[in-house]
Amino acid sequence: MSSNLCPSCQSELSWKNDGYYCDSCQHAVKKRAFCPDCNDEMEKLQACGSASYFCNSCNELKSKSRVKIRFEKA
Repeated sequence: MSSNLCPSCQSELSWKNDGYYCDSCQHAVKKRAFCPDCNDEMEKLQACGSASYFCNSCNELKSKSRVKIRFEKA
């Protein structure tokens, strides 16, 4: 299982309201997904309890196990 760590202090992120938040640094953090093939930002699609990622540049669905996830200060 992957952990959600703050990009600044490496503390575990918490979920507040509608996004990730670092209690140590006291700032919001945005989770972004990037294509493993072209490195463009991907769109997350959710339906029926499952999540998929779509790359608009490649025009393809990508496996969530291959997606590169980055956390950045919001």
